[in-house]
Amino acid sequence: MPIAFVAAISATAFPASPLWPRLPLILLAGATLLAVIAIATRRHWQPWLKASRQPVETLRSEALRARDERLKLALWASGEQFWDYDLVQRKLYRMRTEEVSAQAADITVSTRHGEVPPVHPEDLPLVMERLRVHLQGRTPLFMSEHRMDLHNNGRWAWIRARGRVVERDADGRPIRIAGTARDITTSRNAEYEHRIADEVMRSMNEAVAVLDWAQQFVTINPAFTRITGYSGDEIVGQPASMLDSGQHDEAFFDRVEAELQHTGRWSGEVWKVRKDGEEILCRIETNVVPDACGERQLYVQVLTDITEQKRAEQELRYLANYDTLTSLPNRSLLSERLSRAIVRARREHGHVAVLFIDLDRFKDINDSLGHATGDRILRAAAARVQQTVGTEHTVARLSGDEFTVVLEDLDSVDDAEAVAQRIIEAFKSPLNFGERLEMSVSPSIGISLYPQHAQVPTELLKHADTAMYQAKAMGRHTYQVYSETMDEKNRHRAILASALRRALDRNELSLAYQPRLALAQNRITGVEALLRWQSPEFGEVSPGQFIPLAEETGLILEIGAWALREACLTLKQWQASGLEQLTMSVNVSANQLQRGDLPELVARTLAETGIAPGRLELELTESVIMANPEQNADTLRACRRLGVSLAIDDFGTGYSSLAYLKRLPLTTLKIDQEFIGDLTHDSDDEAITSTIITMGQSLALRVVAEGVETYDQYEFLRNHGCDEVQGHWVSQALKPDQCLRFIREYYPGSGVRVAS
Repeated sequence: MPIAFVAAISATAFPASPLWPRLPLILLAGATLLAVIAIATRRHWQPWLKASRQPVETLRSEALRARDERLKLALWASGEQFWDYDLVQRKLYRMRTEEVSAQAADITVSTRHGEVPPVHPEDLPLVMERLRVHLQGRTPLFMSEHRMDLHNNGRWAWIRARGRVVERDADGRPIRIAGTARDITTSRNAEYEHRIADEVMRSMNEAVAVLDWAQQFVTINPAFTRITGYSGDEIVGQPASMLDSGQHDEAFFDRVEAELQHTGRWSGEVWKVRKDGEEILCRIETNVVPDACGERQLYVQVLTDITEQKRAEQELRYLANYDTLTSLPNRSLLSERLSRAIVRARREHGHVAVLFIDLDRFKDINDSLGHATGDRILRAAAARVQQTVGTEHTVARLSGDEFTVVLEDLDSVDDAEAVAQRIIEAFKSPLNFGERLEMSVSPSIGISLYPQHAQVPTELLKHADTAMYQAKAMGRHTYQVYSETMDEKNRHRAILASALRRALDRNELSLAYQPRLALAQNRITGVEALLRWQSPEFGEVSPGQFIPLAEETGLILEIGAWALREACLTLKQWQASGLEQLTMSVNVSANQLQRGDLPELVARTLAETGIAPGRLELELTESVIMANPEQNADTLRACRRLGVSLAIDDFGTGYSSLAYLKRLPLTTLKIDQEFIGDLTHDSDDEAITSTIITMGQSLALRVVAEGVETYDQYEFLRNHGCDEVQGHWVSQALKPDQCLRFIREYYPGSGVRVAS
């Protein structure tokens, strides 16, 4: 209808004529008419047009929104951020999610345009190299882990970037690269810490093991293999109980598990079994840690093998409390036990006794037979004492040949004396210290009592020591109970030592001379110089008192040098009086011999006094020579080369080795008066004396007998070939002028005269 209407209007308005000239006008009129019709009818077709277009726009919008949502979710879920870099303009486009809450609906996307954030200078060369390689087409992807300052605040974050070229120009050159990036700072730090922890675990000397919730091994370090012998392949997945020893019961492990559950940690010492079956003591520290999910527990154990440490600690405790030679308690443990004994006695109103034991003349044994033999004798002596007093009492070794016994639960001092007497009786039997080797040793014992003599351990020990020295002064091989008078004697001894230091300056010392009779010539051929002390405070002091003091204080060196010079000066005067063939004997102390300058002293004295070396004889006791036989032998040889004679004094009382004596440059052997006193009464002494004379003569030594008191002794010695005699039967020690007169009066005579 609209078309017919348009045609009718056209026929009325334009009569028939040639059509082509009027064609433009016809078309214009038709278009105008259509426009009018469209405007007039727009209320009818516009709703239809809108309805037809709406589904297409809605679908496109929803598709865009869905795509954006998926991209947003992908970026949010992966933690990645999208980047797009324009290589021509050198601009970076970044897009990342910002999580407001845990709900996806609250996630927003932020975009940034601008420069590339700074790359760490240390990482930049490697990043550029990887980018260049990718842009050149040598790698399909650009991948890099490097540090960047994302917010330009000086804080570097580790970034893992991945991308590829997404656009090229007409010549195929890359102009755009895009990809994703992720902040891996946290994981990188965790990985770094994990590597450090793994390296620390590998390098630890302690064994480390991780166990799961079922107490099965998860991993171990190399130290664990070294300590237990099990490798990782052998032990991972195995229960921890495979290392348990039989030294702990189930209750022990139940307590360990209970403490782990209660406190989360446990430490202690546990016996474990190595792969080879050896049991080791381990110090174990166990801590409970949650697994990665925080649900189940893991156990981290650190094991340290303390077997050798414990053994060393036990040895140290033993060394700190016991004597290694005899296995007896030492001074430290003795003091502890004595203190406890005193506490018990005080509480129970009881008594405690301390016995201080010293072996008589043990130094002579040690010096002559050697320290190894001396040690065996000490072990035998320790066993003898312990066996005598019983294991219920403490026997300790303080030092050297000194032993101490602590007696508890005593009723009186008589009980302590009875034990001391039993010890003395026990030592009457020889000590066995080797195969078919025996030695007779006697003890001297001092006794102190709690509470009678002292209240503290140190005082009790000191008083027992004082009493022991008193026992030695009483002749040895006995015991003495402490008394206060003994302290008086000690104080007197100290005062005496002080006075002795001034004796030389005050000219209080002098020499007395005892003649020696040559039996073959029946005349006086020599004298022995003997030291005397006349003190203004103490009167005449016995040599047995002050000579040991001089040796202890070191004054013997000065006194000995003075005595040697004084004796030589006296001999020089006698020679000027006509006694040119007389020999002077001078005693030498252990300190003088061991100091080593004795040859120089003798040579200097001979030179100063003008005495011929052959007229001087040095006397040394057997024990002095044997104190250090090798060194002393060298000193004696040096003296012998000077031309002086050497005599061994008190022969037979020590424990010298004949093999050593044979090598010493001796000229004279003096028999101790202990063997002379019972001659003609004791067959043993007669046999010993005659044997010594025969031995001396076989060694080409001049034999001198000391302490001759009777004519019968003189006759026995003369009949057995003794060379010389000395003693009160010939003459006592005389002052210089008395001795000179005695020698002159005796010299021309032909018979023996006893000087009174």
